[in-house]
Amino acid sequence: MAAAGTAAGPTGPEPMPSYAQLVQRGWGSALAAARGCADCGWGLARRGLAEHAHLAPPELLLLALCALGWTALRSAATSRLFRPLAKRCRLQPRDAAKMPESAWKFLFYLGAWSYSAYLLFGTDYPFFHDPPSVFYDWKMGMAVPRDIAAAYLLQGSFYGHSIYATLYMDAWRKDSVVMLIHHVVTLVLIVSSYAFRYHKVGILVLFLHDISDVQLEFTKLNIYFKSRGGSHHRLHALAADLGCLSFSLSWFWFRLYWFPLKVLYATSHCSLRAVPDIPFYFFFNALLLLLTLMNLYWFLYIVAFAAKVLTGQVREVKDVREYDTAEALSPKAGKAEGAAQDTTEPSGHGKQGD
Repeated sequence: MAAAGTAAGPTGPEPMPSYAQLVQRGWGSALAAARGCADCGWGLARRGLAEHAHLAPPELLLLALCALGWTALRSAATSRLFRPLAKRCRLQPRDAAKMPESAWKFLFYLGAWSYSAYLLFGTDYPFFHDPPSVFYDWKMGMAVPRDIAAAYLLQGSFYGHSIYATLYMDAWRKDSVVMLIHHVVTLVLIVSSYAFRYHKVGILVLFLHDISDVQLEFTKLNIYFKSRGGSHHRLHALAADLGCLSFSLSWFWFRLYWFPLKVLYATSHCSLRAVPDIPFYFFFNALLLLLTLMNLYWFLYIVAFAAKVLTGQVREVKDVREYDTAEALSPKAGKAEGAAQDTTEPSGHGKQGD
């Protein structure tokens, strides 16, 4: 395996490819890498882990402790802030039961995405405008800048918490199994990309994904607040409609346009030009491709909802992944909402996605 990448890249940013160029060049590079691998298998994987992975036990312990901290902070915020707020605003019982989950996720993703945006546009990092540069000067065991390491600790520990939260805290939805897979894949990508020092491309991945979560939770919060106090609030209804439109457009643009053409192109094609025999090339690209397929899966929900709106089947914004009250639910849904219903209603169900 190569121990270091090339010292410098092209003289200027490489133009973003088309989808056809992504498939042609990415597939061609992957086939060439597979043909040129004379010692592929578990033996190579074990040697690669021993030679290239750099993750100290104290770092893993800190990650686990921060994940526990997120769980404790969410429980405290739900009981002391979100539930009292829902009660004070006199939300509908069903909305009051779901509001704490969306409020928690909105606040986290807003802060996380803002920090990622700062790293990409408020510093000298060129990763967004020149994605192939994430592999320039790559070296085995290279130091991770503190500002990027902080983002990794923030995001990695949160997704560790999110695995637990999906199972035991969040309400259960139709896509909860896919959501759980998403959290596991994301956590594996975060931890492994940090260990192999692919942290530059990791920041770009996080930036391109978190914005959709900000808009999703913002939209859902406005849906919950538009009927508060027994009356219809037009401002919240308008914000929900605009948020839904913005969410749909940004999902396609960030996750299905920029993500494959910036990230997948850089990892599948440009990485081999900068670092021949780059460690765990197929492992990381397989996970990133899986992430792309999940993004496409959720986009189908968006398209389905848009089709219902256009055909008049739906007259207001709602989360089409949520179970109707009459549908059979997993016991997890009851657990997730039970505490919130102490001050709201006897029963209710729902869950959020990525």
